[in-house]
Amino acid sequence: MSSKQSIFGRIAQLAKANINALIDQAEDPQLMLDQLVRDYTENIADAESAIAQTIGNLRLLEDDHREDVAAAEDWGRKALAASTKADEYRAAGNTVDADKFDALAKVALTRQLQSENEAKDAEPSIASQTESVDKLKSGLASMKEKLNQLKSRRDNLVARAKTAQAQGQVQDALKNIDVLDPTSDLGRFEDKIRREEARVRGQEELNASSLDAQFESLDDIGELTEVEARLAALKSGSSPVKSVTSGD
Repeated sequence: MSSKQSIFGRIAQLAKANINALIDQAEDPQLMLDQLVRDYTENIADAESAIAQTIGNLRLLEDDHREDVAAAEDWGRKALAASTKADEYRAAGNTVDADKFDALAKVALTRQLQSENEAKDAEPSIASQTESVDKLKSGLASMKEKLNQLKSRRDNLVARAKTAQAQGQVQDALKNIDVLDPTSDLGRFEDKIRREEARVRGQEELNASSLDAQFESLDDIGELTEVEARLAALKSGSSPVKSVTSGD
């Protein structure tokens, strides 16, 4: 198989590659796409170089063909000129020069025939090369389109992956601060605050109980002071207690 055919086969294979199937089968689609982009880029560069060389060879064949056609036309003109000159000499009775120019006409016709044959022989090759170049150009265009698709899919995939990662992080953060979940960080913090509030209420209640006891002690002291006052009055002969009568 020729180098040109190998290149064409590789281009055709890559151009027909099912990108979606490759992505679905890949364990890491992003890495696979990155590798495919590199492979396609390298193959496109190789294909472009080979196609350029193939086109160059085709242009050389076309140049040679044009030269052969032009040479055939030129030898035809020379053959006609030599034949005409020979006829002139022969009409004048100069058979020596007439034969000489007829010989030159034959040489020119021989060269014309060779050039025509060379041009004719080159035409099938030129046609085949032209067809191959057209196919190679078409395949190269398909490869470039595939490369654009790959890059687009890769960029889209990377963006989707980053979005999914960000969404996952948000969901994890929301899960950690779920106000309805008593086991979340916020729930545990709320429970800690409630326990502290309960402790403060207990302390307030305890302090209030202690204050009430102090006031009760003051009442007791007041009663004792009244007793002492009455006792002192008795000793002094005056009664601080009003007599109780049954009435008038």
